[in-house]
Amino acid sequence: MLAFHRPAFCCALAFLGAATMAQADETAAASALTLTLNSLHTTETGGCRLSFVLQNDLGVALDSLKAEAVLFDATGQVATLTLFDFGALPEGRPRVRQFDLAGQGCDAIGGVLINGIGTCEGAGLAPGVCLGALHLASETDIEVTG
Repeated sequence: MLAFHRPAFCCALAFLGAATMAQADETAAASALTLTLNSLHTTETGGCRLSFVLQNDLGVALDSLKAEAVLFDATGQVATLTLFDFGALPEGRPRVRQFDLAGQGCDAIGGVLINGIGTCEGAGLAPGVCLGALHLASETDIEVTG
């Protein structure tokens, strides 16, 4: 019959528990969907072209990703509510998506709020995975929040 020394056994269990939690944290940290506002440019018609860089590190390709976005003006008032269709996103590879906003100049945009994820489809994805893994950033003067 095996005999366990209680303090050593308890320490071993604590170590294994900590190692398991650390591994789960690493997995959660690795599972990310990063959306970065990379640039804004005025179009020939006076509208604004927003360029986003997306990085899908969810461990599975996305067949479709659509996000509801709210654009605020320089005073913080809601200017536009829109849907950004980012399309399919392969796993582990960056993609650039651009959206033209007709009739809205870039200087009129004070902020972008990702209000929610309307569609997030991929093999074996549980509901809410994209929203839970969403990391937002901006490489412009325009803040992106969610």
